[in-house]
Amino acid sequence: MNTFFTLDAAAAAPANGNDMWIMLAVYAVFIIALYFIFFRPQNKKKKKEEEMRKGATVGDEITTIGGICGRIIAVKDETDSIVIETGSDRARIRVKRWAISSVDTVKDDAEA
Repeated sequence: MNTFFTLDAAAAAPANGNDMWIMLAVYAVFIIALYFIFFRPQNKKKKKEEEMRKGATVGDEITTIGGICGRIIAVKDETDSIVIETGSDRARIRVKRWAISSVDTVKDDAEA
């Protein structure tokens, strides 16, 4: 009967430290996968949108996040805003750069 307890105690003894390292490696791989699946594409998109907003110049056709379409007629760097002209009545509106949703002007590669 004594040998039964000895076998049981040997089976219940903790294994070497490799199990802990394997578990940490699995967590590390999971965190790295989350970064590449969720965070990196979002940062790339944000950077691309920021470049698009900074690259908007006088004469570009834009659409704001509110749906207003117009042509940029002035850029005010000190207030980080632009003035757009909309419609046939040539109404002028000043908006912040962060409100630009898209630049609709098609540019050639030769211009860039």
